[in-house]
Amino acid sequence: MPATATSRIAYIDWMRGLACLLMFQTHCYDSWLGGGARKSTFFMWSQLGGTLPAPLFLFLAGISFALVTTKLLQKDVPTAQIARTTIRRGAEILGLGLLFRLQEFLIAWGWAPRSDLFRMDVLNVIGISLMLMGAFCWAVLSLSRTARLRRLLPLGAIVVALAIAMLTPLLWTSWSPRWLPWPLESYINGVHNLGQPQPWLFPIFPWAAFAFAGLAVGFVLLTDWAKRGGGSVFAMIGAAGLALMGLGKWLDASSWRLYPVYDFWHTSPNFFLIRVGLLLIILAAVYGWCRWGAGQWGFSPMVQLGQTSLLVYWVHIEFVYGRFSILPKRAQDIRTASLGLLTIFLSMLALSLAKTKLKGRGEEVLGWLRRPARA
Repeated sequence: MPATATSRIAYIDWMRGLACLLMFQTHCYDSWLGGGARKSTFFMWSQLGGTLPAPLFLFLAGISFALVTTKLLQKDVPTAQIARTTIRRGAEILGLGLLFRLQEFLIAWGWAPRSDLFRMDVLNVIGISLMLMGAFCWAVLSLSRTARLRRLLPLGAIVVALAIAMLTPLLWTSWSPRWLPWPLESYINGVHNLGQPQPWLFPIFPWAAFAFAGLAVGFVLLTDWAKRGGGSVFAMIGAAGLALMGLGKWLDASSWRLYPVYDFWHTSPNFFLIRVGLLLIILAAVYGWCRWGAGQWGFSPMVQLGQTSLLVYWVHIEFVYGRFSILPKRAQDIRTASLGLLTIFLSMLALSLAKTKLKGRGEEVLGWLRRPARA
């Protein structure tokens, strides 16, 4: 969700803006639709689209992390300093996630359970993923004294992503760390305080795997080979995405089972492969849209939202799920909820524009506010 790269790349911002839009529609329809609308095919597809925003945000966090790390390496920044910089950024995001949970608890004072303070939300897992990627890069770079050995970074990131995905079914079931207090176990498998993992939470397993998948892709995109290849590289990325989706579906259809408990939608490595494949296809399509399509024809609402994704995520929650919801919850038809979604989209776009316009002008604004009025 947060952008860690100092220089903007349009297709990354556009893809992050797409994640914001998918998040808006998922939250709006989930909060506002009521009655028969919640049993409709429309609502089913809306919630299916809601499985994409979190993987998109984490995947893009991994790509941005690779951009930042590579830029620091090019400046000959020491490995230890790179680790401190990136891990500190992850700690900041984790702190923001905890602050967000505290804000939600205070706003909902009186009816929100105290356990919500320790809920494992998407900001928490993004922050922890950044810290884990910082530690991973430090370990690899410390061992890799030559540029040739540093090429192991993408391969190592793939190995870590697959390891997280492969361990997830076990850590949700037979290997569940019951000996940990539930607030800590929740970070591993989302158990919360309900005795079993909850699929609506965002624990490290499996969600951090998407960040490491993005990290691998980011390091590949920054190789000299990828820079020379241009659009053909993204065509290969899209083809690789199709291959991963096919592999995931083939493995799911096979009779061979590695785990005693198989949960395709929540813990299956096969579903992870399918979603990573879809992310690669989206990445290739968005790159083409931004380079040859209408993605950058003048002003782009998607790029604008992508540049302020943390802000619009933070604010829109209150106007959709919170006390300040712009529509009564669980009581709307599809048409009314869609108008509410349009209102949220335009409002968050206006907020994003205001934030961009005021960026770096804090002193100027404060000076204007402090200026004495003339008679």
